[in-house]
Amino acid sequence: MKHCVLAFSGGLDTSYCVLKLRDEGYRVTTYYVHSGAADPEAEAKIAARAEELGADDHITEDASEELWSVIVVPFLAGGARRQGRYPVLCADRSIIAKRGVALADRVGADVIAHGCTGMGNDQVRFETELRAFSERPILAPIRDIQDKENVRAYEEEYLRSRGFDVPERASLFSVNENLLGATLSGGAIDRWEVPSEEARVFTGGADELAPGEKEKLTVRFEKGVPVALLSDGEAVSTSGPEIMRLLNEKAGRYGIGYDIYTGDTLVGLKGRIVFEAPALAVLEEAHTSLCEAVSSRAQNGFRRKVGEAWCDLIYDGFTADALRDDLEAYLASSRARTTGEVDVELRAGAAQAVAVRTDNIPELKGAVYAQKAAWSGGAAQGFTELFGQATVLHARAGSSDG
Repeated sequence: MKHCVLAFSGGLDTSYCVLKLRDEGYRVTTYYVHSGAADPEAEAKIAARAEELGADDHITEDASEELWSVIVVPFLAGGARRQGRYPVLCADRSIIAKRGVALADRVGADVIAHGCTGMGNDQVRFETELRAFSERPILAPIRDIQDKENVRAYEEEYLRSRGFDVPERASLFSVNENLLGATLSGGAIDRWEVPSEEARVFTGGADELAPGEKEKLTVRFEKGVPVALLSDGEAVSTSGPEIMRLLNEKAGRYGIGYDIYTGDTLVGLKGRIVFEAPALAVLEEAHTSLCEAVSSRAQNGFRRKVGEAWCDLIYDGFTADALRDDLEAYLASSRARTTGEVDVELRAGAAQAVAVRTDNIPELKGAVYAQKAAWSGGAAQGFTELFGQATVLHARAGSSDG
């Protein structure tokens, strides 16, 4: 009997995959990569679901530290999002795929399978990574049924006909959740309609807050890496993944990080999703505020260009490309002075950096912008004339008065 390793989340798609692969004669080892979002109870439910469906073995792995170091840290350093909007919450796919290869090596599996459709981006992300590190055949049971009139309805019926239930939320939306945040698609979202309040994982609505309710937190950075989250001056966490978990909870309560995004997908279609990234939204705000204070003007402009290129690689599934190492080498260098603390105020739908404390702000003794100059009025006038001279001369050359 051939042995298959299957990336498994316990949702509708991967539940279908277990049954289908077993029906096709495979021994199935499922694996769930815990990237920091699920609690032990949720992990236990996923393992129980795999056993219920007939998986021969189930493995749970914690990749939260890996996701933090290889995704969150360079993402913050780049200060950019995909198409200026999407914070690449799909970035865990490459880690899941690579973990699958390592597991397949350990158990001697013949093939590797995933639950991606043939209509989305994840198939590219998974398979590019899988092919980069393994020559095993790749199975995609959901992609094989994409010619069905209604794929989700077909999957649901396939499970029910064999006596298995369908998770309620899975019947409403397709949900992807990890340490970075959550994305939801399906239903009203796909129909370009207003998503219901059920289309939320981390965030609450403004009506759940008291009028004017707000909260202040402090993020401490060392060379661009968040190393502590403080409340009222006391550190509540010094672990990267735990900082993310706490911020997803705290900022999510204020509705921070919720958005609706329409992206240009890799298969050429418009893809509409709801996404939530409370923790990333807060850390982005804090890190950008610190960068603006300590980095040079050229650095602040260029890092976003590097960040955009990095986000494109991650989104497109080119996580194994050598350019990623090149970009991250620059981003690591650019973080050298980004050390200090930033106070961030949380309020309904927004996180705002309100104070910055660092020893690395470039300052000129005796000068405060818009308040006090350390140079003469004559020097300022001469600077003004020379700085704008090229534009003035060009404009005069094309005018009637010479």
